[in-house]
Amino acid sequence: MTAQNSTPEGTAAQADAEASLPLKGVEAIRYALRTMPFAPGVYRMLGSKGEVLYVGKALSLKKRVTSYTHVARLPERLRRMVSETASMEIVTTHTEAEALLLEANYIKRMKPRFNILLRDDKSYPWLMLTDGHPFPQIAKHRGKAVKGASLWGPFASAWAVNQTLNLIQRVFLLRSCTDSVFNSRSRPCLLFQIKRCSAPCVDRIDQQAYGELVEQARDFLSGKDSALRETLGADMNRAAEELDFERAAMLRDRIRALAQMQDSNVINPASLQDADVFGLWQEAGQTCIQVFFVRGGRNNGSRSFFPAHAQEETAADILSAFIAQFYDDKPCPAQILVNHALAESPLLAEALSLRRGRKVEILNPQRGEKKQVVDHAVTNARDALNRKLAETAGQAKLLRGVAEVFGLDAPPERIEVYDNSHIQGAHAYGVMIVGGPEGFNRKAYRKFRIKGPITPGDDFAMMREVLERRFGRALKEADEGDTSNWPDVLLIDGGAGQYSAVRAVLDDLGVTGVKLVGIAKGPDRDAGREWFYTDHREPFQLDLRDPVLYYLQRLRDEAHRFAITTHRSGRSKALVTSELDDIPGIGPARKKMLLNTFGSARAVKQAGLAELEAAPGVSREIARVIYGHFHPDWSPD
Repeated sequence: MTAQNSTPEGTAAQADAEASLPLKGVEAIRYALRTMPFAPGVYRMLGSKGEVLYVGKALSLKKRVTSYTHVARLPERLRRMVSETASMEIVTTHTEAEALLLEANYIKRMKPRFNILLRDDKSYPWLMLTDGHPFPQIAKHRGKAVKGASLWGPFASAWAVNQTLNLIQRVFLLRSCTDSVFNSRSRPCLLFQIKRCSAPCVDRIDQQAYGELVEQARDFLSGKDSALRETLGADMNRAAEELDFERAAMLRDRIRALAQMQDSNVINPASLQDADVFGLWQEAGQTCIQVFFVRGGRNNGSRSFFPAHAQEETAADILSAFIAQFYDDKPCPAQILVNHALAESPLLAEALSLRRGRKVEILNPQRGEKKQVVDHAVTNARDALNRKLAETAGQAKLLRGVAEVFGLDAPPERIEVYDNSHIQGAHAYGVMIVGGPEGFNRKAYRKFRIKGPITPGDDFAMMREVLERRFGRALKEADEGDTSNWPDVLLIDGGAGQYSAVRAVLDDLGVTGVKLVGIAKGPDRDAGREWFYTDHREPFQLDLRDPVLYYLQRLRDEAHRFAITTHRSGRSKALVTSELDDIPGIGPARKKMLLNTFGSARAVKQAGLAELEAAPGVSREIARVIYGHFHPDWSPD
């Protein structure tokens, strides 16, 4: 038995030692509370590796965070979160509304696993009308706002914006071509022939008349279409009275296209001008939120979302968190319609109004047309969730089949498939695709540009490099305790030789616990007669009608598709590079100017120093840098 030191010196030393130990759980939270203010703001709970576990907002940070020290009152999910907390960070704000906006921004960027998460990694298309041209262009646009252009949207999908764009061309006859195409035309294009453009490029319409069409299109997209219908109808009648039947027929076609645009939407409520409609449906522990975009009184389409959340979260809390994150990177309309009363509806409306710069209403209609619109969104959410549950059930059945075929203890959560693509060793790329319970996990796809040195066409060496890079990182993450990206099955396209080579690579790396499977096409590369190679078993085939066979073929084909598109993209980028890219101080603008002046990179290389100095946009110093790059033996002295 060892005696404990009870002297004052020993007690002090023991206290110092305990204080130097890393805090965790409630003790870490209490330590953070010592300096935490009562001000509004956002707090972040961090794990032992600095990862963000949870982001929350509060009117009083100290009061809110103190509640996490009463562990017995917390649900199981929050108890687990508190137990993993090693430190906390806070940001104070002026108001709780500002804190809510900051919280939504943090959650969307950091994706803490104990928060409700909006799964939305796609950009939204918009309609764009250029303002800085005598004959503005109408086109679809994605990404950040363009200076000198007006945007309308967002639209739920490319299909929705394309449909609207086509109808607007028929009604307003605006050009959709780029400025370069516009400037190079010498005769009308096909769009003029099919009455979808007024051909301003070849002066078939003057600037004033085209400007009137542009203003009509602006009014229509802004919801001011009643006056437009009256104007077009009066012009058509006037043209008919003047026996200008060709113009009358053209106006008639525009009116018909306008009516088609107004009638083509699933919902087109007269009581809504600019609004987003949110319908939430829950079933089997999962949630679907259907969002309808209404702009200018017209439906711009809808999109389904499946937010990630804990089982105990209420529908109102999920919807509230979803809406806050949804508008973090997109403008908010004047009205938001929901099918659940939100507990923090006034606060959320205040925060969104702050972001928009104008008032935002959050409504939970109980009757009338708005209630019908919300019910329609709920119906679509229910149908979308039912489809997803059916697909998930089918996917689960396939994964159980994979486990049975290859003797796994449980259905695989992560299947990684690898493939290479190159042309005689040039522009070589390796790829990894991932499949699992949710289908193809495209966020987890990876591209590997082969660095070499590798003999051209040596697929085995390319695969070795890809696997070394992939599992070198995975093994490092596993040593740190993170096995979330560790595969259960590794599928490669190849027979016995490819299988043996990959097996050797995995053994050299010390990779264990991964089922390696090779899939090779049968005689004459006949799909459906594939042979499978795995450890402790002779090569075998599956029944031609086995769903597991089709699933494995889909995985293999998806990897092949991704490898081909990656290779083509890399090859295309290589074709547009030049020797000018390697010269210090030569950016895209100066490179373009040099190519416009000399015609090619080769001509720039052959140009004399005096010619370079005389080139527009090239200073004497830059000219000497360019000349010295191509003539290493030349000295400016």
